[in-house]
This record gives sequence, structure tokens and C-alpha cells, in this order.
Amino acid sequence: MSADHYRPPRWLRNPHLQSMLASSGVRLRRGRRLLAASGAVDSELLLDGGDGVRLQALHSRLPGHAPVGLALLLHGWEGSTESSYMRMTAARMLERGFDVVRLNFRDHGNTHHLNPGIFHSCRIEEVVHAAGDIARRFPGLPLVAAGYSLGGNFVLRLALHAPAAGVPLHHVASVCPVLDPALTMESIERGPAMYDWYFRRKWTASLRRKRAIFPALADCDDTVLSQGIRALTGWLVERHTGFASLQDYFEGYSIAGTRMAGLQVPADILMASDDPVIPFVSFRQWRLPTTARLEIARWGGHCGFIENLRGDGFSERWVAQRLASAVGAAPLPEPVGVALPL
Repeated sequence: MSADHYRPPRWLRNPHLQSMLASSGVRLRRGRRLLAASGAVDSELLLDGGDGVRLQALHSRLPGHAPVGLALLLHGWEGSTESSYMRMTAARMLERGFDVVRLNFRDHGNTHHLNPGIFHSCRIEEVVHAAGDIARRFPGLPLVAAGYSLGGNFVLRLALHAPAAGVPLHHVASVCPVLDPALTMESIERGPAMYDWYFRRKWTASLRRKRAIFPALADCDDTVLSQGIRALTGWLVERHTGFASLQDYFEGYSIAGTRMAGLQVPADILMASDDPVIPFVSFRQWRLPTTARLEIARWGGHCGFIENLRGDGFSERWVAQRLASAVGAAPLPEPVGVALPL
């Protein structure tokens, strides 16, 4: 299975339609059904993010089955463990015999109460620390990881830092990773208004929830929250990070240019050339080591790759195939008379 195999029907080849459908109700319902049909049992984990940070995760396992590995999944900005692509990928990994851990970043999902500090995209250390905690809890299982959009950026930085941090990460897969944050910001600003509206609506709702739990965040008033996405990010950088400027902050989590040159953990990366949020031009100057492989699909939009009216996604199957191949895992046999729902 390669990016060339993704050939959606003609009516699904519009990048904006793909991007909008990616978070649609159809996809959410499909994700719930697939994960429920797997028969997996979920349990909550509170992971050690270092320096007193706590991150929540959901561990999915198949009762009575010895797993072939453990897959850590990272969602995108303002997504969560319950996002459609997280559930679908979990279901596909369970089919391959893995246990799955879906991680919530700080202030994502129902976790705003766990840590007083606000989430920002340079908080990679706590994710690396949490991955180490996961590895210690499940010793002996090959650890793989995957991420989407901002989670795709995080998973590649996790792979970059893992060897020095002692995290035994075996392989990673990244879908539509945020490469150059400054260019992504420009794409959101210059693109159709629905993208700015979508991200700002979800982010401001998250910040309001954080403010309600931690009244000390008095600087996060409604005047601040009414700003555009660039100005709001500038406020975050100035008040709640150690960066001197917005550009310094963007550089702090950029993976563009040669920043991945030292990557030792094998990585597979899937990108759509028509992605309206992550500019494809930035990938042309990307320098990857021989441990990483970039695949470009002609269609897919931003984290869409939708295949049919049911909302099935190519990218979730691609992730499962790449990570399973890395540990030599084959799909589990399907019980007689049991089939995944349509």
C-alpha cells in the first residue's frame, strides 16, 4: 500500500471537501462503530509528563489476546482521543494485533483541569516524558507511534528526541505534519474563511474552559479571545511561553528544512499535494535522512484521504500497514460470522 493507491471517486477529489469531511459527523460515527466492533476494552491512564505534568490517555486492548506491540497515537490541534481518525486508527491497529494508547495533549479532550499552564506547540518535552512512561508500563512490547497534523509534527519530534531520552521507539508514521508553522499560519489566513473560523472557534472554547477552571488566567478575557488567530497566538507567546517573538515560537516547533537531519528512528510520512492547510511547497525543501520516507498523494486535502460515503479513510489503513510492517505483524484472523459494520 502506497500513496499512489489512494484514488478517491471524482466527487471526493476537492481538497476543501476532503478537509471538511475529515471532522464530519459521518466520520465520527464511523470511528465509533469501528472501534466498538473491535471488542476492545478501554482504560484510562494518567501519564507522567515530568515536572509534575499529568497527561491523560486511553489504553485499548483486546481481552485474551497477547499484543504484538503497542501503538501510541497523537491527535491534531484541538482534536482529542475521541477524534474520528484517532478511533479509526486505533481500530485498524487493533486489527493488526496491537494494544493502542491514544494520548490527549495538555488541555485537549476533558483534561483542562490536570495542569495549570496553557498548552502550546513547543511542549514536546512532556510528550517525550509521557512516551517514556508508556514504555515503562508496557515493557517488552515494541513501541510505535503515529500522529496527524500537529500530532504528525509532534510524533516526528518525539522520534527525533527519543534516543537521547531513552524512549525505545521502534517506528513512527506521520500524516500531514505541520512542517513550517509560519507558512501554515499564512495558509489559514489566506485560505477560505472556514479554516480560520474552525480553528479559532475550537481554540477559544478551549481557552474559555481553561479560564473557568483556573481564574488566575484573568488576562484571557473576552477581548483577547475576540482577536484573530495570529493576534491570539501572539498573546499566547507573549504571556504564556518563554519565547521573545511569534517567529521565535514558530521556529521552536518547526521541523522544516534540515531540522530532521538527525532523525534515527525510522519514519513514514504521508502528505497530500493538495493540502490547503499545510503548504506543499514547504515539502520541496525538506531534507530527510535515509531513515525517513515521504509519500505524496495527489488528493486527500488536510488529513482527509476519505474513500467513500461511509467515511472510511485511506490514511488510517496506511498508518496501520506501515507500523505493523515495522514489527512484522499481520492482521488478526476475523472470527467466523463477524464483520466490521458498514
